[in-house]
Amino acid sequence: MEKEPADLPTVLAYEIEQRIESGYDVAAVQAQLDADHGEMTVTRARLLLDQMAELKQSAEWPYHEPSTKAEIEAELPPTRIRSRGQRPIGAAELRDRIEAAWLGRCAGNCLGKPVENGEHWTPERLRSYLEQTHNYPIRDYVTRLDPMPEGYVLNPCWTQTTKGRITCVPRDDDLDYTLLGLHLLETKGFDFTTADVAAEWLLRLPYHLTYTAERATYRNLVNGVDPSVAAVMDNPYREWIGAQIRGDVFGYVCAGRPRDAALMAFEDAALSHVGNGIYGEMWAAALVAAAFTAGTLREAVEESINHVPQRTRLVEALTWAVWVRDSKVGWDDALTQLRERYGRYHWVHTINNAAACVLALLYAEDDYTRAIGLTVQAGLDTDSNGATVGSVAGAFVGRGGLPRHWTSPFADTLRSGLYGFDRSSIRDVAQRTFALARTYSSQRVLHP
Repeated sequence: MEKEPADLPTVLAYEIEQRIESGYDVAAVQAQLDADHGEMTVTRARLLLDQMAELKQSAEWPYHEPSTKAEIEAELPPTRIRSRGQRPIGAAELRDRIEAAWLGRCAGNCLGKPVENGEHWTPERLRSYLEQTHNYPIRDYVTRLDPMPEGYVLNPCWTQTTKGRITCVPRDDDLDYTLLGLHLLETKGFDFTTADVAAEWLLRLPYHLTYTAERATYRNLVNGVDPSVAAVMDNPYREWIGAQIRGDVFGYVCAGRPRDAALMAFEDAALSHVGNGIYGEMWAAALVAAAFTAGTLREAVEESINHVPQRTRLVEALTWAVWVRDSKVGWDDALTQLRERYGRYHWVHTINNAAACVLALLYAEDDYTRAIGLTVQAGLDTDSNGATVGSVAGAFVGRGGLPRHWTSPFADTLRSGLYGFDRSSIRDVAQRTFALARTYSSQRVLHP
């Protein structure tokens, strides 16, 4: 593959944001930028990036956000023998719920795809458009109006993802990574390493179908950077949502074992992310795993928070979202508070999107349609959040809780950009996932 250089001025701009969000004082760098009067060259950007790499985090920073596995494990609360509300699950029910989780993820992702642009599709614009299509609150896929009213722009994928036009599950990175994780577990086993993830990316994942942190990491790998440090070189997106979208398959395989799912997800996340970027994938994997055996979606949410380092901005955001629900404010007020508190983050950051997912799950009242509908109505990264919440709610309700209008258009066909995986059968990948889950569970019984 031809090496592609990073756009260093863009990297610099986002790196400044990342440093500020992480408790670093960038005043000296900002002063130099001001002195340059907006003029920026690649050489100048490189110099300033190197300067920021030497900055020290403020001693008054109130969070502790490690990135190594040992440090992360030291920050996790002890696991409980049986979580509150957790119930046993038999083989037939597990098979059913795994397929529902796959289908739920596909549907939630497809629902959010035509309106994926957090800068354009704010909650207010989403509500205005959805009301014009008589689909607010969301009960079905997004409809494209013809002609489109002025001021509303759907993503080009609307030709495949809007109501009446869906003939399969369209390709998306949120689903490519789920398939890649399945293949990784089948070929490398449950003790796969971050280096194994890197090798699979280079073999099966097209570079131009990667984005933000994944693209920066891929570029680093191609340029010979070791997987152990590929996440931190010219990668200002290292706490964005990219890892969080990759954790669900580990939750499927570790159904009912959220701590195992979280630690498995760490090995995947560490390739491209640090800090809250890693925790986002650990949290998503634990949340999905907990949903298989939880008594309510709220219980799954509460359990998932126990599998993330506690002195972190992510846990602060997740527990804040639970507090908002308990304060009994309406949904619209909850979204307003979300924006006021976390609007400083980019619309594809981990922290604000994870909080939006939790709000949707808590306000959904254990209903699948409400869960994915509220998630998309929240804006931000609508397709990624729809996919995550779709997995969780699907695993929770099972096949019988998935209304057919969400899944019947798929014709059991999942498109993918992964080499060797296009037009996968959803039933087949669910069966393969179930086989892995059974194997993992049996190994845990023998070697707890």
